[in-house]
Amino acid sequence: MYSFQPARTSPQAAPLQRTFQRVAVNVGGRLMLASREEFPCTASEMSPGDVNITCLGRPRINDRIVVYLDHIGRLEGSATALTDSGFTMSINATDRKREKLAAQLTWVANKHELGLPEDRRHDRLTPRNTTSVLTLEDGGTYSCRIVDLSLSGAAIDIDVRPPLGTLVRLGNMRGRVVRHFMEGVAIEFNAVQSRETLTEFL
Repeated sequence: MYSFQPARTSPQAAPLQRTFQRVAVNVGGRLMLASREEFPCTASEMSPGDVNITCLGRPRINDRIVVYLDHIGRLEGSATALTDSGFTMSINATDRKREKLAAQLTWVANKHELGLPEDRRHDRLTPRNTTSVLTLEDGGTYSCRIVDLSLSGAAIDIDVRPPLGTLVRLGNMRGRVVRHFMEGVAIEFNAVQSRETLTEFL
């Protein structure tokens, strides 16, 4: 089982040396380069401090990059090295964010090592009516587009990124934000919905 801890470094260690150990992962996502071009990508090795990205997009060293990874969410950083298949990116984050990232990576790495299945409890349905409204706890409402839908959750295209765990309402269905991705957020419903409840979308 993996557990992320700061790597030991000698007093003479170079200041740019990694302070966390990378582990092998296989996490898909999308990224945006400084040129604002977007590309699909895969994280192949990762720590709370940096990540190896496989991608057709080629940044320049020190270019700013924004990445959205499945199970991880939004990351910002800069290209530190180019590789044959992509590049290495440093991760800009607060200590608190790194601690959270370490916990996420521990789950991802152990899930991969143990061969745990994806948490896809229900088949995804194709909505005909993709337009809806997301309501936040503070009463704020935002128009959104449903990307896909199941009895237990939905992925929506939306401009705002409520923090993970935020309680929301999609139409009449209550849930919480469980993931960020390039176009929006994923929501897990508080209860498994009936097909009748989803009729307005299907």
